[in-house]
Amino acid sequence: MFFASDNSGPVHPQVLSALAEANEGFAMPYGADPLMDEVRQRIRDIFEAPEAMVHLVATGTAANALALATLMQPWQTVFCSPVAHIHEDECNAPEFFTGGAKLTLVPGADKMSPKALEETIAKEETRGVHGPQRGPVSITQVTERGSVYSLAEFQALTSVARTHGLPVHLDGARFANALVALGCSAAEMTWKAGVDAVSFGGTKNGLMGVEAVIFFDPAKAWEFELRRKRGAHLFSKHRYLSAQMAAYLRDDLWLDSARAANANCARLAEGLRAAGAEFLHSPDANMIFAALPRAVHQRLHDAGAMYYIWDGTLEGADPDEMVAARLVCDWSVGAERIDRFLDIVKG
Repeated sequence: MFFASDNSGPVHPQVLSALAEANEGFAMPYGADPLMDEVRQRIRDIFEAPEAMVHLVATGTAANALALATLMQPWQTVFCSPVAHIHEDECNAPEFFTGGAKLTLVPGADKMSPKALEETIAKEETRGVHGPQRGPVSITQVTERGSVYSLAEFQALTSVARTHGLPVHLDGARFANALVALGCSAAEMTWKAGVDAVSFGGTKNGLMGVEAVIFFDPAKAWEFELRRKRGAHLFSKHRYLSAQMAAYLRDDLWLDSARAANANCARLAEGLRAAGAEFLHSPDANMIFAALPRAVHQRLHDAGAMYYIWDGTLEGADPDEMVAARLVCDWSVGAERIDRFLDIVKG
């Protein structure tokens, strides 16, 4: 009953098998391995982007920070939501890898609104040489609160960016979960909607540790390669990154895993709703933010179902007070563990 994060789940057996297969013999280093050729072509096919440039890194932080650095200058600013991963969870890595560019937070919740984005962009470049210049807009899909932008919402944000001539970066750590939730194509949620660069996640969806960075403008490729090497994120034994991503993309494993994670979340959400949980955000994909009485959290903790994130303390306070929690489902959780967790919730 582990709902702390989809980072915490196991690696998919098909990925482990691919790693074992890749471990046979020798392969050229630094991304010159044949598996990388397969990955590059599969991603181009999936995104309907035959000229897209595809690069692999081991972490989502590296993917986001290096992609943003490639899209901007150090004197510019990135526009993002107040709860964006690049703001709350990356220890200033974007600022570091961009050479000092800042982040400008767009007021609101996890989903940026076009109006708030427009107003925030308009406030910059008003002080000439003394202030930051406008830079990329970074959108998180799925958001850090488990919500999914509709294609219309997404396109409204990219339209604002385009009006100001700004590039758009997509933090797609849970890209597959969003795609499955929307039932659209990868192209519709990226370049057709005005996205310039994508951090295409894998680690949260069954991989050991690999993310793809995709640029739809091939002119950006060489700069990214230089930044990746200079930033110490170019693997010498690159085939082990390639093997993971190749297995992920074969036979739609990436979509099947996301469907399983989203279905697990829907089952958990339905049970929590029936038990009287108060939902703080719409559980659109594989992440739930909901409040339950402190006594219920204590009961879960006492039963060993403690591996999720809640606010505050469990002991020494009003047992009936509603306490917020985050629960995340990965592909492997399964109905049995979800139902056991819900049985404890019901008491």
